[in-house]
Amino acid sequence: MMGRIPIRDLSPQQPGALWPAKAYVGEVVPFAATIFKDGHDVLGAEVLLTAPDATVTRHRMAPGAPGTDRWHAEAPVASQGAWSYVVMAWNDDWATWLHNAEIKVPAGVDVELMLTTGSQLLTRAAEAAASTGSTTEQATLDAAAATMANTALAAADRLAAAEQPDVLAAIDAAPLMSLVTESSSLTLLVERERAGYGSWYEFFPRSEGAVKNADGSWTSGTFRTAAARLPAIAAMGFDVVYVPPIHPIGTTNRKGPNNTLVAGPNDPGSPYGIGSADGGHDSIHPELGTAADLTWFLEQCAANGLELALDIALQASPDHPWVTEHPEWFTTLPDGSIAHAENPPKKYQDIYPLNFDNDPEGIYDEMLRVFRVWIGFGIKIFRVDNPHTKPLAFWERIIAEILADDPDIIFLSEAFTRPAMMRGLAQVGFQQSYTYYTWRNTKKELADYLTELSHETSDYLRPNLFVNTHDILTPYLQFGGTPAYKIRAAIAATASPTWGVYTGYELIENVARPGAEENIDNEKYEFTSRDFATAEKLGRSIAPYLTRLNEIRAQHPSLHQLRNLDVHWSDDDSILVYSKFIDGAYTDSGESDAIIVVANVDPHSVRASNVYLDPTLFGVDPELPFDVTDLITGHTYTWGQRNFVRLDAFTEPVHILRVEIPKGS
Repeated sequence: MMGRIPIRDLSPQQPGALWPAKAYVGEVVPFAATIFKDGHDVLGAEVLLTAPDATVTRHRMAPGAPGTDRWHAEAPVASQGAWSYVVMAWNDDWATWLHNAEIKVPAGVDVELMLTTGSQLLTRAAEAAASTGSTTEQATLDAAAATMANTALAAADRLAAAEQPDVLAAIDAAPLMSLVTESSSLTLLVERERAGYGSWYEFFPRSEGAVKNADGSWTSGTFRTAAARLPAIAAMGFDVVYVPPIHPIGTTNRKGPNNTLVAGPNDPGSPYGIGSADGGHDSIHPELGTAADLTWFLEQCAANGLELALDIALQASPDHPWVTEHPEWFTTLPDGSIAHAENPPKKYQDIYPLNFDNDPEGIYDEMLRVFRVWIGFGIKIFRVDNPHTKPLAFWERIIAEILADDPDIIFLSEAFTRPAMMRGLAQVGFQQSYTYYTWRNTKKELADYLTELSHETSDYLRPNLFVNTHDILTPYLQFGGTPAYKIRAAIAATASPTWGVYTGYELIENVARPGAEENIDNEKYEFTSRDFATAEKLGRSIAPYLTRLNEIRAQHPSLHQLRNLDVHWSDDDSILVYSKFIDGAYTDSGESDAIIVVANVDPHSVRASNVYLDPTLFGVDPELPFDVTDLITGHTYTWGQRNFVRLDAFTEPVHILRVEIPKGS
């Protein structure tokens, strides 16, 4: 039912409010509502935010763009759990009177009436201050009321008593309210920090430490040999190490190099062709090691400050135990064969997809058991392969049940699919999502898409901006050389609080398999040997650049936020400009943090342009000059609303600028 003061379109909330909006520990959440009222009275509003421990904090809202009736406030969420909030609006009796009095009294209209009313309001405010023990404020307000009631003084002097800073501050601290109205309550689910902030690095454990033998065969790497790579990953500043499925791989229709249909006796097969005589989704590939080896590997991850993310692909090879034990879980064709997986034009002859409409309860129970097996090892992050080929209702149910037991579990949705399905997966529970970032390359594409991710869908969809994957090598990377790799990494690392790379990115592995948008000699089908140390020694690695990006992220709290990205303008169609800002009220240091990113998104050219900034979006007085320091080169410049930039794609294609906010801004 509509209250006396309409309060509508609260944010954050999910479309339809079917599930709670999301946030993560350490996030500064923007709250908003549309608030209006009949007549011309001045309104006030605030957010009442209730933490999981029932502590209530109040956050004053301010009106936004004129004519929109949209009110805004920001508030940090510092603990995990279910929060709730309501928006409260009221008639601001003092502000309404002051607005009218400052017009009428100088004009000689209703002078005595206005001043008498003002004196009464001040007395009311003084009484309220007295009831709360605010004696200093009470004395200030009583004195102002007496001055305003003194008819021996000139009207202008009496009105001036109401305009003194200490009077205004005292009333602002305890507004004079009437017609107080509260919105309905909405839930805000706050998850752990890693659900919203982190740097991911993918690698194949079987390739790390793999040895090519004299006869051309390979000896697989193991969890023990793969652990040797962990210190270097951690040294680059990554937080999460993600590995493809670690289960036994089938031999029937096993794929050979470059996705060929015939595998040789030494080809390891795709880790997504899960299941063999050695077991299924609850088993470890024997060439990787044992359960004890996995436990040790997890310990090594933790010792290096890394969390392990495990890829879960709910599908089976023709050799999976499920095929014989539960044939009803698959789709049987009229000729009696089982349908294999397809994503036209791609075909996956080594994979049978599950049919979730056949025995949904049996499949659900088994999938829940599988997840719990790996949670039992201490794994708390899962990258889920192709979740869009499974029912949303399945994910809604299983994620809710798992989180009820352990709210620290994180699910990353690998769904490069239609927007409705991608968003739906996020809405029903996935904490993170792959995105279309991989294919957004022009200035306009990036400006529009980053705005969508940071503002339009940010109440429920958290983007993980992977720059490449073991399946995706875009033409931009294939033909853009080192500049393209630096540009894509810099934007991903600064535009989103969560980003990721697939190993080899630092080595500029950019040769594609003909006719495919993936690397030639794809690691998904064979062992890959890399010499990271030699490449870096010879200057053929951008690992130092990735390290610097992660250092910048760690040092700047504005880059830990998703919803604070604002796009600015440039004259050049290839110069992308955006800023990220967090007010000092929400930083540990008490100082505001602002970053401006200026990127030449054309990896083949030198670009020069004017860029036009709205400094108010990052906490700077637009009339004041300010210094910016490039966190990549160390150079400092004095900037303002209009600035000239020249970015050479072949040297440093991206400015990442720290704003030195002037005192008094």
